[in-house]
Amino acid sequence: MTFESLRNEAYEANMKIPENHLALYTWGNVSAFDKDKGVFAIKPSGVPYPELTPESMVVIDLEGKKVDGSLNPSSDTPTHAVLYKEFAVNKGGEVGGIIHTHSTCAVAWAQAVRSVPLFGTTHADHIQKSVPCTPYLSREAVERDYEKETGLLIVKHFEELGLNPSEVNMVLCGGHGPFAWGKNADKAVYNGTVLEEICKMAMYTLQIRPDATELPDYIVNKHYMRKHGPNAYYGQGK
Repeated sequence: MTFESLRNEAYEANMKIPENHLALYTWGNVSAFDKDKGVFAIKPSGVPYPELTPESMVVIDLEGKKVDGSLNPSSDTPTHAVLYKEFAVNKGGEVGGIIHTHSTCAVAWAQAVRSVPLFGTTHADHIQKSVPCTPYLSREAVERDYEKETGLLIVKHFEELGLNPSEVNMVLCGGHGPFAWGKNADKAVYNGTVLEEICKMAMYTLQIRPDATELPDYIVNKHYMRKHGPNAYYGQGK
């Protein structure tokens, strides 16, 4: 079994993390998922971005076991595995790539343990809800299996809020940072970059006007549906 195309996809997506100013040093990671094979390729742990190659990407199955690769995978690998298993396989969502970064503004909201209010149309163009933020992990969860429990907490939070991961493709983990996903690794990076900008805009909005109100539903729905609805007309079509 060959994983060349999956490794290439993961590598190219990871290289966009520093390009899009989403992380410093070795922070952050992207994975690319092959649903048919039940495996994903992810950045190796602690390797600087300039030293990455397609061959250095590590291939992992949904149980978190290494399938191929000579390096240790990202320490966040168990979180990715949970999200693919729950969101892509069990719920049948279009989740073919996941990104996790420590981008500044998204982390600031996560450290405040606050969801990001839907203040404007840039936000509404991408999701129709506030960006959710999970609570802190419990002491027991951290001591049991920190990274796996992070994924389980995200899944539980989405279930409690009744959120569809195919529609709400981004989340903040309380005290930690952002995760985002998409139909492939490149789209995951796009959504992770959008998340950082949404967080930055919301932060500025509250600095300018601390009592700012959220965007009315009729404007939210118009902006979201013109890009994602059955009669979407944004862009050049398929």
